Amino acid sequence: MTIAHILILLATGAGVGFAGGLLGVGGSFIMTPVQYLVFADMGIPIDIAVKLAFGTSLMVVLPTAASGTWRHHREGAVWWRAAVVMGMCGLGCAFGGATLASYLPGASLKLAFGIVLMAAGAGMLIRGPVEANEPPKDSPWLWAAWAAPIGVISGLVGLGGGVLAVPVMVLALKFRIHSAIATSLAFVMFTSIGGVIGYIVNGQGVAGLPLHCLGYVQLEAWGLLAATSVGMAQLGARATHRLPAHRLRYAFVAVMFYLGLRMLGVFG
Repeated sequence: MTIAHILILLATGAGVGFAGGLLGVGGSFIMTPVQYLVFADMGIPIDIAVKLAFGTSLMVVLPTAASGTWRHHREGAVWWRAAVVMGMCGLGCAFGGATLASYLPGASLKLAFGIVLMAAGAGMLIRGPVEANEPPKDSPWLWAAWAAPIGVISGLVGLGGGVLAVPVMVLALKFRIHSAIATSLAFVMFTSIGGVIGYIVNGQGVAGLPLHCLGYVQLEAWGLLAATSVGMAQLGARATHRLPAHRLRYAFVAVMFYLGLRMLGVFG
Protein backbone atom coordinates (compact mmCIF):
# COMPACT_ATOMS: atom_id res chain seq x y z
CA MET A 1 0.00 0.00 0.00
CA THR A 2 1.52 3.34 -1.10
CA ILE A 3 1.44 6.75 0.60
CA ALA A 4 -1.17 7.83 -1.95
CA HIS A 5 -3.37 4.86 -1.02
CA ILE A 6 -3.04 5.71 2.69
CA LEU A 7 -4.01 9.35 2.13
CA ILE A 8 -6.96 8.35 -0.05
CA LEU A 9 -8.29 5.98 2.60
CA LEU A 10 -7.86 8.53 5.41
CA ALA A 11 -9.72 11.16 3.39
CA THR A 12 -12.40 8.66 2.45
CA GLY A 13 -12.87 7.74 6.11
CA ALA A 14 -13.46 11.39 7.00
CA GLY A 15 -16.01 11.76 4.21
CA VAL A 16 -17.68 8.49 5.12
CA GLY A 17 -18.04 9.44 8.75
CA PHE A 18 -19.58 12.82 7.97
CA ALA A 19 -21.89 11.46 5.27
CA GLY A 20 -22.86 8.51 7.46
CA GLY A 21 -23.89 10.68 10.37
CA LEU A 22 -25.57 13.19 8.07
CA LEU A 23 -27.56 10.76 5.90
CA GLY A 24 -28.13 7.81 8.24
CA VAL A 25 -25.98 5.33 6.34
CA GLY A 26 -22.96 3.26 7.24
CA GLY A 27 -20.96 4.72 4.39
CA SER A 28 -20.22 1.50 2.49
CA PHE A 29 -21.64 3.04 -0.66
CA ILE A 30 -18.70 5.48 -0.50
CA MET A 31 -16.03 3.18 0.94
CA THR A 32 -16.66 0.22 -1.34
CA PRO A 33 -15.95 1.93 -4.70
CA VAL A 34 -12.89 3.71 -3.27
CA GLN A 35 -11.47 0.57 -1.69
CA TYR A 36 -12.12 -1.44 -4.83
CA LEU A 37 -10.09 1.06 -6.85
CA VAL A 38 -7.28 1.04 -4.26
CA PHE A 39 -7.14 -2.76 -4.08
CA ALA A 40 -7.26 -3.07 -7.87
CA ASP A 41 -4.41 -0.55 -8.15
CA MET A 42 -2.43 -2.76 -5.75
CA GLY A 43 -2.75 -5.58 -8.29
CA ILE A 44 -5.31 -7.64 -6.36
CA PRO A 45 -7.57 -9.69 -8.70
CA ILE A 46 -11.06 -8.25 -9.23
CA ASP A 47 -12.89 -11.12 -7.51
CA ILE A 48 -10.89 -10.76 -4.30
CA ALA A 49 -10.70 -6.95 -4.52
CA VAL A 50 -14.50 -6.62 -4.60
CA LYS A 51 -15.06 -8.99 -1.67
CA LEU A 52 -12.30 -7.35 0.36
CA ALA A 53 -13.94 -3.97 -0.27
CA PHE A 54 -17.29 -5.33 0.90
CA GLY A 55 -16.01 -7.04 4.04
CA THR A 56 -13.68 -4.23 5.10
CA SER A 57 -16.38 -1.61 4.57
CA LEU A 58 -18.77 -3.47 6.84
CA MET A 59 -16.09 -3.69 9.52
CA VAL A 60 -15.69 0.11 9.39
CA VAL A 61 -19.46 0.61 9.44
CA LEU A 62 -19.92 -0.74 12.97
CA PRO A 63 -17.92 1.86 14.96
CA THR A 64 -18.90 4.64 12.55
CA ALA A 65 -22.62 3.86 12.82
CA ALA A 66 -22.36 3.52 16.60
CA SER A 67 -20.74 6.95 16.84
CA GLY A 68 -23.39 8.63 14.69
CA THR A 69 -26.23 6.81 16.43
CA TRP A 70 -25.10 8.08 19.81
CA ARG A 71 -25.31 11.66 18.59
CA HIS A 72 -28.76 11.09 17.03
CA HIS A 73 -29.88 9.44 20.28
CA ARG A 74 -28.86 12.53 22.21
CA GLU A 75 -31.02 14.55 19.82
CA GLY A 76 -33.95 12.23 20.65
CA ALA A 77 -34.35 11.19 17.00
CA VAL A 78 -33.82 7.39 17.16
CA TRP A 79 -36.95 5.21 17.26
CA TRP A 80 -35.24 2.40 19.16
CA ARG A 81 -38.12 -0.07 19.04
CA ALA A 82 -38.12 0.01 15.23
CA ALA A 83 -34.32 -0.03 15.08
CA VAL A 84 -33.99 -3.12 17.28
CA VAL A 85 -36.76 -5.11 15.59
CA MET A 86 -35.45 -4.35 12.11
CA GLY A 87 -31.85 -4.73 13.23
CA MET A 88 -32.21 -8.21 14.71
CA CYS A 89 -33.96 -9.44 11.59
CA GLY A 90 -31.45 -7.72 9.33
CA LEU A 91 -28.46 -9.15 11.22
CA GLY A 92 -29.27 -12.77 10.41
CA CYS A 93 -30.23 -11.98 6.84
CA ALA A 94 -27.02 -9.99 6.29
CA PHE A 95 -24.98 -13.01 7.38
CA GLY A 96 -26.82 -15.10 4.81
CA GLY A 97 -26.24 -12.51 2.10
CA ALA A 98 -22.51 -12.33 2.89
CA THR A 99 -22.25 -16.11 2.75
CA LEU A 100 -23.95 -16.15 -0.64
CA ALA A 101 -21.63 -13.40 -1.92
CA SER A 102 -18.55 -15.50 -1.15
CA TYR A 103 -19.66 -17.97 -3.83
CA LEU A 104 -20.46 -15.39 -6.54
CA PRO A 105 -18.08 -13.75 -9.06
CA GLY A 106 -16.71 -10.37 -8.00
CA ALA A 107 -17.64 -8.73 -11.31
CA SER A 108 -21.28 -9.70 -10.83
CA LEU A 109 -21.27 -8.34 -7.27
CA LYS A 110 -19.78 -5.04 -8.49
CA LEU A 111 -22.56 -4.72 -11.07
CA ALA A 112 -25.22 -5.60 -8.51
CA PHE A 113 -23.87 -2.97 -6.13
CA GLY A 114 -24.20 -0.27 -8.78
CA ILE A 115 -27.74 -1.33 -9.72
CA VAL A 116 -28.89 -1.35 -6.08
CA LEU A 117 -27.59 2.19 -5.55
CA MET A 118 -29.24 3.49 -8.71
CA ALA A 119 -32.59 1.87 -7.90
CA ALA A 120 -32.65 3.18 -4.34
CA GLY A 121 -31.69 6.67 -5.51
CA ALA A 122 -34.40 6.66 -8.16
CA GLY A 123 -37.00 5.69 -5.57
CA MET A 124 -36.05 8.63 -3.38
CA LEU A 125 -36.08 11.01 -6.35
CA ILE A 126 -39.36 9.93 -7.95
CA ARG A 127 -41.47 9.78 -4.83
CA GLY A 128 -42.35 13.09 -3.23
CA PRO A 129 -41.83 13.83 0.47
CA VAL A 130 -44.17 12.18 2.96
CA GLU A 131 -47.09 14.38 3.93
CA ALA A 132 -46.94 15.76 7.44
CA ASN A 133 -50.30 14.25 8.33
CA GLU A 134 -49.23 10.68 7.52
CA PRO A 135 -48.34 8.85 10.76
CA PRO A 136 -45.36 6.47 10.64
CA LYS A 137 -46.20 2.76 10.42
CA ASP A 138 -46.02 1.24 13.90
CA SER A 139 -45.97 -2.48 13.07
CA PRO A 140 -43.11 -4.80 14.14
CA TRP A 141 -44.21 -7.38 11.56
CA LEU A 142 -44.05 -4.82 8.77
CA TRP A 143 -40.68 -3.59 10.00
CA ALA A 144 -39.32 -7.15 9.99
CA ALA A 145 -40.75 -7.85 6.52
CA TRP A 146 -38.84 -4.89 5.10
CA ALA A 147 -35.69 -5.56 7.15
CA ALA A 148 -35.24 -9.11 5.82
CA PRO A 149 -34.60 -8.25 2.14
CA ILE A 150 -32.56 -5.20 3.14
CA GLY A 151 -30.39 -7.47 5.30
CA VAL A 152 -29.85 -9.99 2.49
CA ILE A 153 -28.93 -7.29 -0.02
CA SER A 154 -26.71 -5.59 2.55
CA GLY A 155 -24.66 -8.71 3.12
CA LEU A 156 -24.65 -9.60 -0.57
CA VAL A 157 -23.20 -6.30 -1.77
CA GLY A 158 -21.34 -5.18 1.35
CA LEU A 159 -23.67 -2.41 2.50
CA GLY A 160 -24.54 -1.54 6.06
CA GLY A 161 -28.08 -1.15 4.77
CA GLY A 162 -28.78 2.52 5.43
CA VAL A 163 -28.70 3.38 1.74
CA LEU A 164 -31.72 1.07 1.39
CA ALA A 165 -33.29 1.51 4.82
CA VAL A 166 -33.69 5.29 4.56
CA PRO A 167 -35.77 5.15 1.34
CA VAL A 168 -37.86 2.29 2.79
CA MET A 169 -38.45 4.12 6.06
CA VAL A 170 -39.43 7.33 4.26
CA LEU A 171 -41.45 5.93 1.36
CA ALA A 172 -42.99 2.73 2.75
CA LEU A 173 -43.00 3.20 6.52
CA LYS A 174 -43.76 6.95 6.44
CA PHE A 175 -40.99 8.04 8.81
CA ARG A 176 -40.07 11.71 8.76
CA ILE A 177 -36.71 12.11 7.03
CA HIS A 178 -34.82 13.11 10.20
CA SER A 179 -36.25 10.16 12.16
CA ALA A 180 -35.53 7.81 9.25
CA ILE A 181 -31.89 8.90 9.13
CA ALA A 182 -31.40 8.47 12.88
CA THR A 183 -33.23 5.12 13.13
CA SER A 184 -31.54 3.80 9.99
CA LEU A 185 -28.10 4.40 11.46
CA ALA A 186 -29.06 2.37 14.56
CA PHE A 187 -30.39 -0.40 12.28
CA VAL A 188 -27.08 -0.38 10.37
CA MET A 189 -25.16 -1.31 13.54
CA PHE A 190 -26.96 -4.65 13.58
CA THR A 191 -26.72 -5.49 9.86
CA SER A 192 -23.02 -4.65 9.77
CA ILE A 193 -22.37 -7.22 12.51
CA GLY A 194 -24.09 -9.98 10.55
CA GLY A 195 -22.41 -9.02 7.30
CA VAL A 196 -18.89 -8.72 8.63
CA ILE A 197 -19.12 -12.07 10.42
CA GLY A 198 -20.17 -13.62 7.12
CA TYR A 199 -17.24 -12.12 5.23
CA ILE A 200 -14.74 -13.11 7.92
CA VAL A 201 -15.98 -16.70 8.20
CA ASN A 202 -16.29 -17.30 4.46
CA GLY A 203 -12.96 -15.64 3.66
CA GLN A 204 -10.91 -18.01 5.80
CA GLY A 205 -8.20 -19.83 3.82
CA VAL A 206 -9.02 -18.17 0.48
CA ALA A 207 -6.01 -18.19 -1.84
CA GLY A 208 -4.71 -14.86 -3.12
CA LEU A 209 -5.62 -12.67 -0.16
CA PRO A 210 -3.06 -9.94 0.60
CA LEU A 211 -1.22 -9.69 3.91
CA HIS A 212 -2.98 -8.68 7.13
CA CYS A 213 -6.41 -9.98 6.27
CA LEU A 214 -9.05 -11.45 8.56
CA GLY A 215 -11.07 -13.36 6.01
CA TYR A 216 -12.33 -10.75 3.56
CA VAL A 217 -11.42 -7.88 5.92
CA GLN A 218 -8.18 -6.04 5.11
CA LEU A 219 -7.03 -4.78 8.50
CA GLU A 220 -4.77 -1.95 7.32
CA ALA A 221 -7.53 -0.42 5.19
CA TRP A 222 -9.98 -0.89 8.06
CA GLY A 223 -7.71 0.94 10.50
CA LEU A 224 -7.13 3.87 8.15
CA LEU A 225 -10.82 4.32 7.35
CA ALA A 226 -12.00 3.92 10.94
CA ALA A 227 -9.36 6.33 12.26
CA THR A 228 -11.05 9.31 10.61
CA SER A 229 -14.64 8.13 10.19
CA VAL A 230 -15.70 7.69 13.83
CA GLY A 231 -15.15 11.28 14.91
CA MET A 232 -16.58 12.76 11.72
CA ALA A 233 -19.79 10.75 12.22
CA GLN A 234 -20.50 12.92 15.27
CA LEU A 235 -20.22 16.09 13.19
CA GLY A 236 -22.42 14.68 10.43
CA ALA A 237 -25.12 13.65 12.89
CA ARG A 238 -25.13 17.12 14.44
CA ALA A 239 -25.45 18.71 10.97
CA THR A 240 -28.48 16.53 10.15
CA HIS A 241 -30.67 18.29 12.68
CA ARG A 242 -29.69 21.70 11.32
CA LEU A 243 -30.58 21.05 7.68
CA PRO A 244 -34.05 21.12 6.06
CA ALA A 245 -35.52 17.80 4.89
CA HIS A 246 -35.46 18.57 1.17
CA ARG A 247 -31.73 19.28 1.20
CA LEU A 248 -31.04 15.99 2.96
CA ARG A 249 -33.06 14.10 0.33
CA TYR A 250 -31.23 15.73 -2.57
CA ALA A 251 -27.81 15.18 -1.00
CA PHE A 252 -28.67 11.53 -0.39
CA VAL A 253 -29.84 10.97 -3.98
CA ALA A 254 -26.89 12.79 -5.59
CA VAL A 255 -24.28 10.68 -3.81
CA MET A 256 -26.13 7.45 -4.58
CA PHE A 257 -26.37 8.21 -8.31
CA TYR A 258 -22.73 9.19 -8.67
CA LEU A 259 -21.33 6.13 -6.92
CA GLY A 260 -23.84 3.79 -8.55
CA LEU A 261 -22.72 4.99 -11.99
CA ARG A 262 -19.11 4.65 -10.89
CA MET A 263 -19.55 1.00 -9.98
CA LEU A 264 -21.35 0.38 -13.27
CA GLY A 265 -18.24 1.65 -15.07
CA VAL A 266 -19.71 4.90 -16.43
CA PHE A 267 -16.77 6.97 -15.15
CA GLY A 268 -14.13 4.41 -16.07
